[in-house]
Amino acid sequence: MAEQKIILSETKDGILYLTISRESKLNALNFNTLEELKNIFNEVNDNKSIRGVIITGAGEKAFVAGADITEIAELNELNARKFAEFGQEVFEIIESCHKPVIAVVNGYALGGGCELAIACHMRIATTNAKFGQPEVNLGIIPGYGGTQRLTHLIGRTKATEILMTGDMLDVNEAKSLGLLNHVEATKEEAIAKAEEILKKIMSKAPLSIGMIVDCVNAVYASDENGYQIEANSFARCVKSEDYREGTNAFLEKRKPNFKGE
Repeated sequence: MAEQKIILSETKDGILYLTISRESKLNALNFNTLEELKNIFNEVNDNKSIRGVIITGAGEKAFVAGADITEIAELNELNARKFAEFGQEVFEIIESCHKPVIAVVNGYALGGGCELAIACHMRIATTNAKFGQPEVNLGIIPGYGGTQRLTHLIGRTKATEILMTGDMLDVNEAKSLGLLNHVEATKEEAIAKAEEILKKIMSKAPLSIGMIVDCVNAVYASDENGYQIEANSFARCVKSEDYREGTNAFLEKRKPNFKGE
């Protein structure tokens, strides 16, 4: 995958590494960054050589410190709705990706940055990471799905407090609330942990991994019957060559060779 203007990308051993590179702006999300994310993840879904994704921010201070305030300051009611809907669309593409997506959160993950992190399937943070939705300080609210995903992840009571106060969470509280999978001392160690998890997932059947994404997301979709999604997904897996390979490998006491078919 070619290197992008704002988002630096590198693929190695089946893992796509994405670095949001606006370090002088603390990697704040602007429209162009969101558009690049959308284009990248639309390609990821169709690229069989990519088996997992790691997203991080350039430098040590911030993962993404929020949306770009210069763009927010120009909004009116009409384009504000479109602004929010576009961000929601992009983050839904990430959340629905059939490849595992891990956010490595180095430093601040605030506003749109927190929303990006919680749209990923998993989060690994460095010890200096901070999470928060401080939009109320600007007279607005989260617009990229933060009110919904944060509530799903940590529960109504604590999410309401965080959203209303704009307070930040350190890694210890974020971990205790279930926001984080792991905490590591440095960015390098956090990336290594993400690689360890992805390599384990990449040894499994790709179709099964994608179906798990669909089933877990269905838990939070009010218009979906999660149990029916699960049954349908189970049936789709049983139709696959990977199902035959997995069961045969188990019976033959060998490691399976999954091909995503």
